[in-house]
Amino acid sequence: MADHYEVLGVSRDASAEEIKRAYRKLARKLHPDVNPDPDAANQFKDVTRAYEVLSDEDKRRNYDATGHENGTGGMGGFGGGDFGGFQDIFETFFGGGGGGGMGGGRGPASRTRRGQDALITVRIDLVDAVFGVDKTIEVDTAVVCPECNGSCCQPGTHPETCTICHGQGAVRRPVRSILGTVMAAETCSACQGFGTVIPDPCRECSGQGRVRDRASMTLKIPAGVATGTRIQLAGRGESGPGGGPHGDLYVEIDVRPHDVFTREGDDLLATMSVPMTAAALGTTLTLDTFDGEQPVPVREGTQSGEVQVLKGLGVGRLRGSGRGDLKVTLRVETPTRLDDEQRRLLEELAVARGEETVHGTTEHRGLFSKLRDNFKHL
Repeated sequence: MADHYEVLGVSRDASAEEIKRAYRKLARKLHPDVNPDPDAANQFKDVTRAYEVLSDEDKRRNYDATGHENGTGGMGGFGGGDFGGFQDIFETFFGGGGGGGMGGGRGPASRTRRGQDALITVRIDLVDAVFGVDKTIEVDTAVVCPECNGSCCQPGTHPETCTICHGQGAVRRPVRSILGTVMAAETCSACQGFGTVIPDPCRECSGQGRVRDRASMTLKIPAGVATGTRIQLAGRGESGPGGGPHGDLYVEIDVRPHDVFTREGDDLLATMSVPMTAAALGTTLTLDTFDGEQPVPVREGTQSGEVQVLKGLGVGRLRGSGRGDLKVTLRVETPTRLDDEQRRLLEELAVARGEETVHGTTEHRGLFSKLRDNFKHL
């Protein structure tokens, strides 16, 4: 970036008044009403940026110390000085009033604009996230007006050139500035900067070129989506004003909880209860999965909390091929209600396994406990 002092043509110890005079001289020379050079606008911005920094004591001090503008970017308001900021001066020379967003020298604004993006939420079941699904959705949106086909005019009519700005979209008026009286461009209030007026707006869309409607479409939801996943449908958002292009539609996925399975990444998790006797003896249980009934082996002596992994029965991978696994946690159930016969059989089992029941607690009689009892009787 060029040195601000060099841009204004002043020395580094120039006074505030010298800097102001240099800026006024260059601004009068470079503004487009005087200088037809295509590069004049860029030069004028450089000059104004330099003045904006050097006319402010704090900014000038930082610039002298570091060579940088301390994040000002040169586009803020003037810190010192007794006149308006850069934005006001720039708009005076190059236009830029409100309304249709049109400025002098840039031509009339277009009525045709891109439509807004839209976001909706779609709820699906966990099985749809596992395998993917095609889902029909309905969206309240803006579509091209079927009556005028986006022209904004009643059929058989057309826009007419604005008689105030003569199709330019802007009018010029004299204003006073630091450069003297200059001609400033501002948006034409009669046509709102479009350069044309619509004498007979379409009665169906009130001259907007679009109407509200309910659109139906098919959404392809891939396997592996999760709550919060967003799917972009390009060009399926709202139609733009004046028959402009559609925006995009974003669909956010919300997966309903499942009664049996939970999800952890690409894996599915489930818990199965195993009777105490089945866990001790070993067996095979059956689990109803998204892939149908599947056998779950329970090895002899299974402890509560052990996990059996069923490969490839999890969630389809969103980015990649294949599926995760189904992990089944086995929870061994201890009986809580025993009849007399069941209690007798368990007591016999405890004796056969070298276990004793003392005051309601079961103690395993190991080698060291038996040796201890023998010493007590010596």
